[in-house]
Amino acid sequence: MNTEEQKLRLHSKIYVCTIIVGLTISGLTAFPLETEMVYLVKQSAFLPSSLQIWLGAVYKALKNTNLHYPFLSYGTDWLAFAHIMLAVLFIGPLKDPIKNKWIIDFGIICCIAIVPLALIAGSIRHIPVFWQMIDCSFGIIGIIPLIRCRINIKKIEILEKHYGLWTL
Repeated sequence: MNTEEQKLRLHSKIYVCTIIVGLTISGLTAFPLETEMVYLVKQSAFLPSSLQIWLGAVYKALKNTNLHYPFLSYGTDWLAFAHIMLAVLFIGPLKDPIKNKWIIDFGIICCIAIVPLALIAGSIRHIPVFWQMIDCSFGIIGIIPLIRCRINIKKIEILEKHYGLWTL
């Protein structure tokens, strides 16, 4: 393996680790939603009033729902679990990016799909546009390391093919 390929593999690992960490944090933060909302509401004085009102409404809804219908939060527990399991899925490209490039492609598709989901479901559920944009940003930001990783994988494949021909 030449130094260019080693560099590409290292950068790919960094990109994949970024996705793993992001998914894991997203998953772990989906468990204590009511606690997080209390904190956000208490710290929201510096935010625009429309966001303060929105966060307050979300907190009240979560508190009321958890008080009267705690079983509904089981859905966000499964959301958290899904995020963590998706993070585990990305261990494949961490170990062998060429063999597991389909997982990177899957991640890119997921990032693209976030945008229409956030806009369509957000509109149906009366989520404020600024919050829909925050949700869209996860797909837009997440796709960057995935595309860079996919480009590196293509380059590694080319290098392996090139150097493989020289060794024949």
